Amino acid sequence: MAAAKGVWPFRRRGRRAEPPPPDGPDPEQEATASNGRSVRILLGLAGGTVILIGLHAIAGILAPTLLALVLVICAQPVRVWLERHGTPSGVATGAVALTTFALLAGFVALLIIAMGQFVSMLPQYKEQFQQIGQQFASWLSTIGISTQDVKAVTQGFDPTKLVNFFSGLLGGAFGLIAFGVIVLTMLILMPADAAYTPTLLRQLEPTKPNLVYAMTGFAHSVRRYMVVTTLLGIVQGVINGIALFILGVPAALLWAILSFLCSFIPNVGYFLALVPPLVFGYLIGGWGTVIAIIVIYGIVNAVVQSVVQPKVVGNAVALSQTLTFFSVLLWAVVLGAIGAILAIPLTLLARAILVDSDPRARIWRAAIGDLRETKDLMKEESVAAKAERRSAKAVARSGARPPSDPGGTGGPAGTM
Repeated sequence: MAAAKGVWPFRRRGRRAEPPPPDGPDPEQEATASNGRSVRILLGLAGGTVILIGLHAIAGILAPTLLALVLVICAQPVRVWLERHGTPSGVATGAVALTTFALLAGFVALLIIAMGQFVSMLPQYKEQFQQIGQQFASWLSTIGISTQDVKAVTQGFDPTKLVNFFSGLLGGAFGLIAFGVIVLTMLILMPADAAYTPTLLRQLEPTKPNLVYAMTGFAHSVRRYMVVTTLLGIVQGVINGIALFILGVPAALLWAILSFLCSFIPNVGYFLALVPPLVFGYLIGGWGTVIAIIVIYGIVNAVVQSVVQPKVVGNAVALSQTLTFFSVLLWAVVLGAIGAILAIPLTLLARAILVDSDPRARIWRAAIGDLRETKDLMKEESVAAKAERRSAKAVARSGARPPSDPGGTGGPAGTM
């Protein structure tokens, strides 16, 4: 009955074309004067610094809130799809929230199991860690390092300190509970508020068309980047985990999860995910296992992050490599580990607010990574340069005088 009325028609919909940006500035921006540009830049930099310091001060509540926001943005199309096919708004919102809860709960349970296995197997490698520490200390002594510094380094080769490191990184038990409560609460409230988002955007579009364009583009870019990165991260983690398990590396499940999480951290994540398996691979198999891990991780990372991901994500991110690396460092300092994972979405949010929402500032998109027009111009210049070189070679082979030397006094023919 529902299918007959068209309530649940399962048909494939074509991809909607991206809307062009508005032509002119917002109405109130037309009257804004351009005097005092340098002063405004300095005040903007000072204000940005103060804002970042304030964000760092409330990182404990801001990081889980931003994580929940990104999750809701990624899940919003599911709720819209359910409502479009006849599902009541409340039911659709609840279904999305429950699905998100289930995924998070499964991931947390998997992480707890992996951490438990890791902690239980650490005492087995205590003597090996101490031997490595002594060998490293002996080498430091031969190059003139003081005894006190050598002792401090040797004390660091203690497996129990790895547990303290991960505990500090995750924030401890109380921090994890508070983090989980905030995320779950926000995942209940945000989807309910997101039901009004399409209407709010239509309400703002007559007076704030550039802001609506920027926020819509931000949501689309974040959704595409996060969904694609999540799927590719799962593939990357599964392949790395299976390879580590075959090689006999301890805690392969934990390193697979670490590989998945680090896939969200551009440039730096590969090395963060590689180091722990290398250490334990060396303990159980020596340099042969280390080389095998480096080769496997290198191939998987190169194929996934350098070949597949750029083609699938396309221009959704449009950030330069330098800015991407700096954003990882910046948001890691401001918000901690969650900031490093959400570095790209947070940078896209800053770009939407500061650049995309102002037509006068959009000229800077190319400088921060949107190189579509730049690449086309480079191709044209490359074609023109090749044609010029071919023409010069043809002239040289024919022995004719170059057009710039009609008299023949400057070339070899003129000297004859």
